[in-house]
Amino acid sequence: MEIIVSNKASRPLYEQIATQIKAAIMNGELKAGEAIPSVRALAKSLHISILTVQKAYSTLQEDGFIETTAGKGCYVSVQNQDFYLEEQQKKIEEKFTEAIEIARTSGISFDKLVDLLTILYEEET
Repeated sequence: MEIIVSNKASRPLYEQIATQIKAAIMNGELKAGEAIPSVRALAKSLHISILTVQKAYSTLQEDGFIETTAGKGCYVSVQNQDFYLEEQQKKIEEKFTEAIEIARTSGISFDKLVDLLTILYEEET
């Protein structure tokens, strides 16, 4: 697993780290139960503060992606993928509900809404 961070990015370093580890877990690059680099090792390899990596790992642990065992290190959590997908689905549902309300009050038809979603989804980012 390779992590790349940039001081020039608009997002804080700890967020960049957490996002990349989450992506590695979600795409199967990191498997459940697999060890991730220690805080010190990752901080050293990225040439950043141990506190920054610790904050990224704390975020990942709070979100259920990793588990920390004192004296043994950090490991990918077993339940992470289903949990993460459920959380993402809830966020999407909230946004869809908001979009539907706006469409209804603006007189935008369901078909137009579906067409708009299709265009936006298929658009390259």
